[in-house]
Amino acid sequence: MDIIEQLENQAVNAAVNFDWKLAIDINKRLVKLDKKNLAAYLRLGFASLQLQKFNEAIKFYRKALKIQPNNNVAKENLERIKILRLKTPKKNKKSIIYLDPNLFLEITGKTKSVSLVNLGQKNLLALVSVGQEVILKIKKRKVEVRSKYNEYIGSLPDDLSRRLLIFLKAKSKYRVYIKEANLSRITVFICEEKKGKKVQQYLSFPQNIQAQIEEMQVEKESDEESEEVAAVDLEKLADSLTTEEKDYLPYQPENEDEETEE
Repeated sequence: MDIIEQLENQAVNAAVNFDWKLAIDINKRLVKLDKKNLAAYLRLGFASLQLQKFNEAIKFYRKALKIQPNNNVAKENLERIKILRLKTPKKNKKSIIYLDPNLFLEITGKTKSVSLVNLGQKNLLALVSVGQEVILKIKKRKVEVRSKYNEYIGSLPDDLSRRLLIFLKAKSKYRVYIKEANLSRITVFICEEKKGKKVQQYLSFPQNIQAQIEEMQVEKESDEESEEVAAVDLEKLADSLTTEEKDYLPYQPENEDEETEE
């Protein structure tokens, strides 16, 4: 393994562990050895952005664009920096977040990474940082993701919203962190903190059951069967609730929805 390959691996590991200062040092060594290393300039831009060194980030992203003029990552982040540099209320100013590398550790049935839908305004998305803790908020038949200042970031997809609405109404609690953030894509990491008594026997994220099914060597597993397992599980969960509880839950079996539409 040559020195450039070694440094590439070290740079990636530093970023994975959210050690932005080390990442900058390693990537600077890389671009000294290879002035046309596009990936290194992009990593330098991103690491500088995480430390709020906007001028440095702009410089590195512009160098990346000289190497590859149509690079979307560089273009999007330059747009994001432009938004971040606008005067904003003090409460919205970003602070550097130092993360535990184990923050996004997957736990079967208790955690889930998911990309949000119906994203909020770009001027708010630009303020979102990797590792930032956010909150889940129920709104009608949806579960929204909002900042601690109640600013709308995006919504959970419909299938996950429908399930977590039941768990949240049953007094389950979750911690939610930003895992990936840019102006066109926000991914959150949801971790079950406490499960409500009425849903103790159910997994928050049943798609993870699939791994257990495979271990039991069930034949011919498919995406459709996986969705069916989740749907049946959700129906059983809803049926376990009392009539009174069902009244304030937005859950309805699919066939009931169809009958209503007719």
